[in-house]
Amino acid sequence: MKATKLLMLVTTLLLAAWVGSAGAGNAGEVVLGPGDVLKVSVYGSPDLATETKVSESGHITFPLLGEIFVSGLTPSAAEKKIADLLESGGFLRMPQINILASSLQSQLVSVLGNVRNQGRYPVEGRRSLTDILAMAGGVNPEGGDVVTLIRADGSQSVKEEIDLLAMIRSSDMNRNVNIRSDDLIYVERAPRFYIYGEVQRAGVFRLERNMTVVQALSVGGGLTQRGTERGLRIQRRDAEGNLRILKVKPGDLVQPDDVLYIQESLF
Repeated sequence: MKATKLLMLVTTLLLAAWVGSAGAGNAGEVVLGPGDVLKVSVYGSPDLATETKVSESGHITFPLLGEIFVSGLTPSAAEKKIADLLESGGFLRMPQINILASSLQSQLVSVLGNVRNQGRYPVEGRRSLTDILAMAGGVNPEGGDVVTLIRADGSQSVKEEIDLLAMIRSSDMNRNVNIRSDDLIYVERAPRFYIYGEVQRAGVFRLERNMTVVQALSVGGGLTQRGTERGLRIQRRDAEGNLRILKVKPGDLVQPDDVLYIQESLF
């Protein structure tokens, strides 16, 4: 239970930190791409102000200049390119261009699984894994400690599993990887175990790390007056999927999807 509370606390703090830093500027500029909507203005020339969308070929349309290729450029690089074209074309002298990306459809990351708000989120500047999770509202109560990151690497996809709780406990923020456009983040459901028989609260419960049989029984409220720990059994599937019934001790560890059965005492 302590691990669950720690993870939820960390999620809340990450969300607060992201909200507080959202207006502080990005650590790095985005790269423009198809689908992005840009608002372009020229200081002192309001008639040249325009809103334009980057085409599939990577071009925008700008007054006086026509089509300009901007895909792969940062906004500041695109500003300089437009300014240079306006000056070299004899239209303006030392123009000051400002580009505001009002919609970044080319820089999105997908967040799925056990988060509060699944969806696609913009990767504006440099965003870490915890930044994106905070944007998605954090891990929900059903979520686990492990996050799966899938990203394209050439023609293949690479899968990486990141243990959030271990990262926080060890302060090893090297695992807090920077997220790229088109990454997929999936938050696994927390592992579970089941209890039935002579316990106060039969049902399905979250499995904490290194949880023992006696700890699992306490989560179920303990034994009823008719229950006994003698002959305690766990139903567990092996690597081949076959169901086995194992005799266990109170100090043995519970595994994901274990089913604990508490028998009725004969005396």
